[in-house]
Amino acid sequence: MPETLRIDVIYALPSRQQLVSLKLPAGSTVRQAIEASGLLQKHSEIDLTSNKVGVFAKLTKLDAPLRDQDRVEIYRPLIADPKEVRKQRAAEGKIMKKGAGDGDSE
Repeated sequence: MPETLRIDVIYALPSRQQLVSLKLPAGSTVRQAIEASGLLQKHSEIDLTSNKVGVFAKLTKLDAPLRDQDRVEIYRPLIADPKEVRKQRAAEGKIMKKGAGDGDSE
């Protein structure tokens, strides 16, 4: 097992992503990587009590131990419920289809 871990911590914003590469001691946790990244100071909206976190797109806990070359991801809360958005799109599609043949064709 390596004595130091190479870890990337990523926080995606709507327009860009912030990536911080770190070297941490073996046995470090997800929380320690996030705190060492400095992203908590740069982005006050990150709240580790409510923001979900993951490693390589798989949800994990803050106390999970890291392995060399892991990618820690801090997720933003969803703005809209994806199921609701799909329902709305489906409803809009039905309305458009019903009205598609109603035109003045002389």
